[in-house]
Amino acid sequence: MKWKKVMACMLVLSLMGGSTLLFADSVNERVRVWLNGHELKDGGYLIDGKTYVPVREFDGAVDWNPANGQVQVIKPNVHIFLFKGDTVFGNVNKGKLKFNVFSQVDSLNNDIHSVKVAIEDPSGNIKDIQSQEVKDRKDNFWFRTYDFTYDFKTAGKYSVGFYVKVKSEDGFVKVAEKVITALN
Repeated sequence: MKWKKVMACMLVLSLMGGSTLLFADSVNERVRVWLNGHELKDGGYLIDGKTYVPVREFDGAVDWNPANGQVQVIKPNVHIFLFKGDTVFGNVNKGKLKFNVFSQVDSLNNDIHSVKVAIEDPSGNIKDIQSQEVKDRKDNFWFRTYDFTYDFKTAGKYSVGFYVKVKSEDGFVKVAEKVITALN
């Protein structure tokens, strides 16, 4: 008689465990997420018919405040213009080029510590161009780098990125980019 009770308990527990696993699988379905033609590294989850994606995947700075459980995504509207002298350009020939970057920033509704402009080559190597602290909170401002010379060594796509740092102890996060194509 005792063994029948033990078997019945084991059967009930195994059924409960199996249904819990099935429930968890149906709730946490992994989904592939694409943004502007690129697949997001961490993807997302489908939970109760809603797709959830990590906020850090959307090219914005994230400020987490554990005291009040608040997450703020900081993604200002940034327009980047590239100047060779007084002439705007987009594509270049391989070789060295002296230019500067003009960034127009608006819709910045959060305090930030500093901004930076950097260039990334087709291999993923990043070279900082210029950075600057943001002394006064402004919802819109302009940031122009000094003239600098860069060697476009290989043909391909180079990314000029505009970065923000929310707090002094944080790292810089790219919030906008302009692509330069270096031609042979």
